[in-house]
Amino acid sequence: MGGTRSYPDRPYVGVGAAIVRDGEVLLVKRKHEPLRGQWSLPGGAVEAGETLQACLTREMREETGLEIEVGPVVEVLDRITHDAEGRVAFHFVLIDYLCRPVGGALRPGSDVEEAAFVGSPGLPEYELPDEALRVIARALRLGAAWPA
Repeated sequence: MGGTRSYPDRPYVGVGAAIVRDGEVLLVKRKHEPLRGQWSLPGGAVEAGETLQACLTREMREETGLEIEVGPVVEVLDRITHDAEGRVAFHFVLIDYLCRPVGGALRPGSDVEEAAFVGSPGLPEYELPDEALRVIARALRLGAAWPA
């Protein structure tokens, strides 16, 4: 199998975490492409031989410093980014999970410039895409019903 994450010959599988704490969700400002300089849910690409949950646990530890409990799937979606010529620059199939922090300390990690827990009223200032807002809204609803 060939290809790279940029200008791939196939989609890559990625996981994202809607980490909910006290009615707020964790957002990160990305340090690298895709989405460099933009706020989003934390996540990353699944490595060969790695389960989805193991990837999510590893990525959250690396990106945020948090240990998490992985809950149910919130949404599955495509993230396809085209370059100026219309070629596919990135293509990820993303599985976003509801998560909650169970340990560690929040700190920006390997791929993150900043990280913050944000409530619904504060979300507009982070200029999130509609798909991220949809995932966050659903995660906040699911999180309120997720037993402790």
